[in-house]
Amino acid sequence: MNGFSLDQFTLVRDTFSTAFVKNLIVVLVWIILSYINGSLVVTFFRHQTFYEDPRYILFIHMVINDAVQLTVTITLFVLSYIFYRINVSFCCFFILVAVFTTRNTPVNLASMAIERYVAICWPLRHHQICTVRRTYAVIGLMWFVCAAPAITDLFVTLATESLSFFHESVFCLRPNVFKDPILARKRLAFDIIYFSCVFLTLVFTYLRILFAARALSTEKVSAQRARNTILLHGAQLAMCMLSYVSPSVEIVLRLIFPGRVLEIRFVNYLIVYILPRFLSPIVYGVRDKQFRKYLKMYLLRNRCRVKLQTVSPQFKEDTS
Repeated sequence: MNGFSLDQFTLVRDTFSTAFVKNLIVVLVWIILSYINGSLVVTFFRHQTFYEDPRYILFIHMVINDAVQLTVTITLFVLSYIFYRINVSFCCFFILVAVFTTRNTPVNLASMAIERYVAICWPLRHHQICTVRRTYAVIGLMWFVCAAPAITDLFVTLATESLSFFHESVFCLRPNVFKDPILARKRLAFDIIYFSCVFLTLVFTYLRILFAARALSTEKVSAQRARNTILLHGAQLAMCMLSYVSPSVEIVLRLIFPGRVLEIRFVNYLIVYILPRFLSPIVYGVRDKQFRKYLKMYLLRNRCRVKLQTVSPQFKEDTS
């Protein structure tokens, strides 16, 4: 997630022009995604019909979560080029937020899949089971489950490292801050549990909706849309899991292309951390008819406002 190689204690850095281009690309992507996510959030909160519907609440939670995750990882990316090393305390904060939000995404996907399963398979009980209050309770539980393992990493580090360590400056990577090898094994175990549970949830809900669509001919259209949505969630999950496969893939690519270490790492960063964030707006922001209608109204209103602001000065000059 940076432009450096720490192998064999050698620090490899990009040239100024290469570093500038890489950071420019990353920042432009962040600006584009921030505008898209911001439009989705504003559209959500401007219409009461959305924040009274559990599936839209879960959706906008994932959009906000992905926006925070993207902002934190890109901030770390840029800081790695500007300062190279940052204070350990600040690094801990950035890493913990990145971990919370990264783990939140697959758990949120599982929650959204369960909501669609209830809506299709138990339509008469959907409003009783999936209430707004329970949805916010699920989001709170989601944050607790995702944050607890990372918080324990911080407590172990506080117990094993001296206070002076937190005043030092390090290259901000997770292994440089949370050094205990036991923590690495614990993280691996928790990540396997998280992704296994989410994967099984997506498979279960997809198959149940598939069987329901065959049994209920009147619900085939909505069931098909629900199946497609869960398939998109599966694609998002697969992209989230790339972060666990990418180190091994990166090692293989570096053996094949030994002189392209920094380029391989940058492409890996774009695919693993940036690309999955493009899917969230597509799932509901583009595919969902109701949300798409209000989103178009918001974008058209903004476009008209910009045109009026550019025309007004010219009109004043002509009439003066």
